[in-house]
Amino acid sequence: MKKLILALVVMCMLFTMAGCEKNDKEKETTKPTTSDTPGGEEEDTPVVFEASFKDGFSHEDFQIANGWSNGGMFDCIWSNKNVLFEDDVMKLIIDEMVEGKYRGGEYRTNEFFGYGFYEVEMKPIKNVGVVSSFFTYTGPSDGNPWDEIDIEFLGKNTNIVQFNYFTNGVGNHERIHQLGFDASEEFHKYGFLWEEGKITWFVDGVAVHTADKDIPVTPSKIMMNVWPGKNVIAWLGKYDGTTPITAEYKGIKFTPIEIVDFEALGVEAAE
Repeated sequence: MKKLILALVVMCMLFTMAGCEKNDKEKETTKPTTSDTPGGEEEDTPVVFEASFKDGFSHEDFQIANGWSNGGMFDCIWSNKNVLFEDDVMKLIIDEMVEGKYRGGEYRTNEFFGYGFYEVEMKPIKNVGVVSSFFTYTGPSDGNPWDEIDIEFLGKNTNIVQFNYFTNGVGNHERIHQLGFDASEEFHKYGFLWEEGKITWFVDGVAVHTADKDIPVTPSKIMMNVWPGKNVIAWLGKYDGTTPITAEYKGIKFTPIEIVDFEALGVEAAE
């Protein structure tokens, strides 16, 4: 009787081991393959690019401008000392003069981004003669035409925001939007939806302006900067030299057009 029971136990163990081996082989043959995609390669899946500027934030995907100026209307030299990360925000600062120019802060992505929804949470500088910004840009320094989409705060009046864009170097598409609040006092979200043939700007998730003429087409870097103007008094007012002055950014986000939730944004996709 004991021998019979032992024989049955051995047989059960053999069947179990055989079953496990069969299952392992089945698992191996049902692994995902790339044979259904062109060239046998996996398709690129659109992903959200998001950066929350908290303490200890990694700069791996970004570049801090340092040691140069944008030109005549920018009365500053970019300095890496003017981009700080503290108190769970990024601070872009305008401060002391170096070589006859003030120091300003500029931060940009290394990568280029195309159609999609761009958003920033920020507080701009409130001071006559300066600009605080969030925008996309590419140009001759990248081997591209000058294409740009802007959200700009003029420090002389932070109850408004200015939208603009450039296509192959041609701008003059400015639009002033009355916010109904002082943007320098609290964090708010600002953004734009860039589609083929169309740009829609947003304030706190609400669409407030749309442009559909000569829209930029070139993938661009995401950028933020603060700077005092020179010889642009009619636009910004005359900078009074107040330093240090600071804009604060909590974070940025880019959602590729393929996965933008148009219904949540309350807008229709461009045809």
